[in-house]
Amino acid sequence: MKTSIIKLSEKDIDKDKKELKKITETFKEGGLVVFPTETVYGLGANGLDKEAVKKIYEAKGRPNDNPSILHIAKTSQLDELVSEIPKIAKKCINNFWPGPLTIIFKKSDIVPMEVTGGLDTVAIRMPSNKIAAKILKNVNLPIAAPSANISGRPSPTKASHVIEDLMGRVDIIVDGGKSIVGIESTVLDVTTDPPMILRPGKVTLEDLQKIDKSIGIDNTTIDAKDKSIPKSPGQKYKHYAPKGMATCFVGEMDGIVNEINKRIKNSKGKVAVLATSQNLDKYVGADLILNLGDRDNLEEVANSLFDLLRKCDEEKVDVIFAEGFELKGMGLSIMNRLLKACAGRVVIGL
Repeated sequence: MKTSIIKLSEKDIDKDKKELKKITETFKEGGLVVFPTETVYGLGANGLDKEAVKKIYEAKGRPNDNPSILHIAKTSQLDELVSEIPKIAKKCINNFWPGPLTIIFKKSDIVPMEVTGGLDTVAIRMPSNKIAAKILKNVNLPIAAPSANISGRPSPTKASHVIEDLMGRVDIIVDGGKSIVGIESTVLDVTTDPPMILRPGKVTLEDLQKIDKSIGIDNTTIDAKDKSIPKSPGQKYKHYAPKGMATCFVGEMDGIVNEINKRIKNSKGKVAVLATSQNLDKYVGADLILNLGDRDNLEEVANSLFDLLRKCDEEKVDVIFAEGFELKGMGLSIMNRLLKACAGRVVIGL
């Protein structure tokens, strides 16, 4: 398959009518288009065309019981996609859409089972990225779009990541610059009582509990070995994984540094450390020391995480040691990704 690369910018998106027309036509003809969102890049197809959706799974090598998210441009599209909109969902929509929050509803009959992984629920969100919003408005269809990477690899936050994984597997890659959030959206299931977060993201548990104190968080968010049927993308399988063997370390900072330094000495092969800026000069003997960002600015850490995991692959790193974070706020969202990237390898209590 020949892949076209189209470069768009949020600033000038209204001027790119020819490119937007090509993207719209590709979606309507059952093709695959990668487009940027504020979270990560998405691999999109017409979410009402089950044959088009099947192409997503083929391109990614994605298990077909792993649900995809439908992306929409306006809330009125929900009317045909879901069987009901609970009051709590309306509150969350009013506060967090457009933005990095996905909501799980009971699906309507119009949504193909290929989108939902065979479930009677559907995950939907409205991205805030201006390029994504314009594309979705023009096509006027719900677009099914998981992250635009080979299944299991770190999610793409730049077009270069997508090109590495999917060139020749999709019709169009839209280059819209770097994603500003850097990790996937929060997923909130409103079909349960109480509503539950199935995947943490930039919209945190604390943010959502300001809307409704009953909202909880599913234990699988920090269980990298959970075997249950996934209702949300990112709940099952090895995710976000670099090629090198990664381990995460949690506890007091001095203990983390000391333990990582011990392991650097005893490791074979090329070693990388993912460290926060406060600790960059404390590690000795690693081949690469990569800056996750300021430990006091977890949005910065989240934004850099997948990019650095891919950097480890580019540098052919064999062993990765990563500093961990407290399981609250954005720290929980970062640890959700790290623990899956590490396939559950975590050293705690340091």
